[in-house]
Amino acid sequence: MRILITASLHKSGLEILHHHGTIIYEDWRSTNRVYWGEELLKKLKKEKADAVIVEADAVTDEVFEGSSLKFVGCARNSPKEIDIEAATANGVPVFYAPGRNNDSVADLTLLLMLAQARKLIQTDRLLKSGKVQIQSAEDFTKIFDSLKGSELGRSTIGIIGLGQIGTIVAKRLQGFETRLLFYDPYVTAKQGKQVNAEKVDLETLLQESDFVTLHVQANPETFRMIGEEQLSLMKPTAHLINTARSAILDEDALFKAIQSGKIAGAGLDVHSREPVGSDNRFLQFDNVTVTPHIGGNTIDVIYRQSMIIATDIDRFLKGETPKYLANPEVLKSS
Repeated sequence: MRILITASLHKSGLEILHHHGTIIYEDWRSTNRVYWGEELLKKLKKEKADAVIVEADAVTDEVFEGSSLKFVGCARNSPKEIDIEAATANGVPVFYAPGRNNDSVADLTLLLMLAQARKLIQTDRLLKSGKVQIQSAEDFTKIFDSLKGSELGRSTIGIIGLGQIGTIVAKRLQGFETRLLFYDPYVTAKQGKQVNAEKVDLETLLQESDFVTLHVQANPETFRMIGEEQLSLMKPTAHLINTARSAILDEDALFKAIQSGKIAGAGLDVHSREPVGSDNRFLQFDNVTVTPHIGGNTIDVIYRQSMIIATDIDRFLKGETPKYLANPEVLKSS
């Protein structure tokens, strides 16, 4: 078997896959190449590949129709760019890596909260500006006072979406002894109590929280669920954190809210225009922490996705039942 791998995989995962054939490893981070549909099909034929493991590439219906793939692996939480219907129709199992970046996104969420709470960006920019010249006690106290922050322990934090990542965020916050609120129509109050979070409606959460953090999936139900009306309910001292998806948030409304001082600031890792460059409009604000969608960009995520994918494919090729299959009906039919 010849396996084309364009995803970022750790050597431990590659070693597992090596036992099942020849590996053609071309990490997209090294090649700077992402294949789409017909381009991927041409690449598969050129390499005479029997299987493929992708991360950013699109495996479309034409790929399944024009090849004889034994399986497809997708090193992501969900096989977003894989045509599952076409894969199933052609009897091709699709593996994926759920939960690969839950911890890393949760960590970044707390980092953004702390950066906002302690005015980290404002402090860094002020010191780098060259404008801080301490000549007297008055100069010192003026600067010192302007950088006065807050503590998470004395804050109320509202979590919108108490799924896997939202739950991890709640657990991380236990150590800060914060008051936790959550809004999630699909999670019970009893489930919330397991992480010391009180279930409330969305309006109450927005009105009472010092930090509002978004952890819902992007779908028609959640599209721009946080807009001008919702932002107007927040305290003028509150911060909004988004490490989920940009579609959940009306960015224009957020921009106006920050510009007018209706809320204190924001921490944003996801954006309507990506990849993010130095022209991102939120960078003009010292009270906004902007990161370029790096929530899942850690060495730990690469290791985790590698082991989830490789171990599951290993199970499959040994005739055992895999755990993370996007179309398990393929196994039943075969």
